[in-house]
Amino acid sequence: MSQASGRIVMRTGEALVEAEPAWSAAEPEVVIGELDGPVGHAIANLLGDQIKGHSRVFAILNCDVQVRPTTLMVSKVTVKSERYTNILMGTVQAAIANGVLDAVRAGDIPKEKANDLGIIVSVWLDPAVIETEIDHKILFETHRAATAKALGKAMRGEPTIDWLLENQDKIQHCFHEMALEGEL
Repeated sequence: MSQASGRIVMRTGEALVEAEPAWSAAEPEVVIGELDGPVGHAIANLLGDQIKGHSRVFAILNCDVQVRPTTLMVSKVTVKSERYTNILMGTVQAAIANGVLDAVRAGDIPKEKANDLGIIVSVWLDPAVIETEIDHKILFETHRAATAKALGKAMRGEPTIDWLLENQDKIQHCFHEMALEGEL
């Protein structure tokens, strides 16, 4: 059965993309699946159960232009400032919408299933975005690329269990490594 014709119940992925400035890092975690399955139910529940500081919004190209597949953004951290909100619900929201369309264009998400699938993107922004001057073009590009990358990995089942087992002892979590070196 081809990917396009089979059900996509639920797949997960993550990615890290960063440019030179540290504040540009994008590290989305994604869940993708059929709207009539667990992912669709999660989207409906998240959208209907808003929590102060953790607004859930659809990814849009612009006001009145929602992206397909239906994509819900969820902040990983509590949003406390107007500046952070404006960056998240502007530059990053548009970047995520474009990243979703990039994943469709690349064939990672079957175009013929665009109206049947839902995506949840868990979003993190470096807190430095509210403390420094940022380049919105760089921030847009990193979040766009990271979204497309995470969705591609989810749909391809990457990393595979064989790769993980083969590389388990070669990979060390960067923050754990920093802690071991006394940098945290």
